[in-house]
Amino acid sequence: MRRDTIFYKLFKQFPGLLFELVDEPPKEAENYQFESVEVKETAFRIDGVFLPPANAASKTVFFAEVQFQKDEDLYHRFFSELFLFLYRNSIRYDDWFGVIIFASRSLEPSNSTIHRALLESGQIRRVYLDELGDLRQQPLGLGLMLLTNVTSETEAVEGARFLLQQAQQQSEQAIIDLVTTIIVYKFSNLSREEIQAMLGLNLEEPRAILEAKQEGREEEARSLILRQLKRRFGEFPDKLQRQIQVLSLEQLEVLGDALLDFSTLADLEGWLQGEVRG
Repeated sequence: MRRDTIFYKLFKQFPGLLFELVDEPPKEAENYQFESVEVKETAFRIDGVFLPPANAASKTVFFAEVQFQKDEDLYHRFFSELFLFLYRNSIRYDDWFGVIIFASRSLEPSNSTIHRALLESGQIRRVYLDELGDLRQQPLGLGLMLLTNVTSETEAVEGARFLLQQAQQQSEQAIIDLVTTIIVYKFSNLSREEIQAMLGLNLEEPRAILEAKQEGREEEARSLILRQLKRRFGEFPDKLQRQIQVLSLEQLEVLGDALLDFSTLADLEGWLQGEVRG
């Protein structure tokens, strides 16, 4: 399941949701702008950066990281990205706060001693989704977060139906789209009609379903091509990998055929340059 895609959409639609996880949110929380930021000249990409509005009294930037698998290097990477971003934007912000969202406490790195000063500084909030309780007792946005972490198919369907009912009552179309997208990812083997019947939906234009299916196919094709290229050429420049990351499904399919004739990385680079010019 592509949880990074889900959380990107969730924070993009509802940037204020992050501040429901923060004990002392800024006064201008509802006006913060969410971005997924790539730090140039490195291979770093920050899951979420919440930028204060230009007229904010305190220029505090918030960083978010979503973790659904074990990564012993998580804190090394997160704090490196965070401080490199601040270094490159030192004159724009005067404070920072980090929120790390874990599916469960067991996914924390085993040894956090080297980062204990930062983790205990009061500038970091660690959230464990499986400890937040029943999604039915949470605001809609947090309920969506918890739905991504439900492993039981029965509980996922029941939770999705509940959130859909609440969203329909509040006329929250964005929530309806996101709930549908989450369920599409969880039940990728089902057809659109089966998913609609399971959720009790009657959508004239199932946009969320179509988008999720499209994203799933793109991600599968992209992963396959990257594996093939690495098997043939070994590790190759981040610049080329980033260009592949933004290709459409149609372009990925063409690349999949073309790479059979590539003998060097120069062939790949030339092909990608041709796509950019085209």
